[in-house]
Amino acid sequence: MHLLKSAVAMLFVASVITSCSKDDNDGGSTPPPAPKKTVQVTTNATFGKVLTDSTGKTLYFFSNDAQGVPTCKDGCVAAWPVFYVDADKLTIDTSLNKADFTTVTRPDGSKQTAYKGWPLYYYASDAAAGDVKGDNVGKIWFVAKPDYTVMVANFQLHGNDAKDYVLDATGAIAAGTGASKYLTDDRGHTLYKFANDKAGTNNFTNTDPTHNAIWPIYEVSEVKNVPTGFTKADFAIITVQGKKQITYKGWPMYYFGADAQVMGASKGVSVPAPNVWPVVYTTTATAPLP
Repeated sequence: MHLLKSAVAMLFVASVITSCSKDDNDGGSTPPPAPKKTVQVTTNATFGKVLTDSTGKTLYFFSNDAQGVPTCKDGCVAAWPVFYVDADKLTIDTSLNKADFTTVTRPDGSKQTAYKGWPLYYYASDAAAGDVKGDNVGKIWFVAKPDYTVMVANFQLHGNDAKDYVLDATGAIAAGTGASKYLTDDRGHTLYKFANDKAGTNNFTNTDPTHNAIWPIYEVSEVKNVPTGFTKADFAIITVQGKKQITYKGWPMYYFGADAQVMGASKGVSVPAPNVWPVVYTTTATAPLP
């Protein structure tokens, strides 16, 4: 009997020790690190906030994708690999909005992740996390940032008259085929200037607030970031009918209502005739003084 009691006591002590050991491990061990987001916002010394993948590799926008459709294919993809994460597995930093991420279909039927309508790519020459060697390549590749105020499109201008146009080297609209570089908002919606405006002066909306339905002003409360090749100081904010409107080189910036906020639409270049409402780029001359 004495031996039986001793055995039971020993089993009890062993059980307590095991239990305590488990409790100590549960409460005292370092929890495993949380998995990194599939899209992160990383701070870069040159560009500030930049979108990267979970390993810190930089992501990019392509200006030729002005309609939200991937145009980098075949040999281009070797230099600019596609970024894709299944929507169900996409995780993002809390500073980002998941509604800004979509999945688009590539020409070969495969999928690609897009941000604010712009398909996302890597740059093959970026060897390490934090590299940004792809920015401004050909003046049509830009680091993907969450806080651009404007972006650059490189696409065929197609007027409301169903004719093709280009923005020539002087900053004027001319009949022609071929891609033109021009400013859009951060989501690829085309921006225009009005030929009768003056530096820092909106002469269109100010005459009649109902005009805003035809040529809505691009409302921006703050100029945050602009693509490489543009000078932030060339952008400013004016107040029009109680709204904040962005200007570039003094020109107030507008949308065209008939573009219907469709990415890449540029119908306004022919309304009512070319150069009344042209698109703008670095070649655009500074607005004349009032």
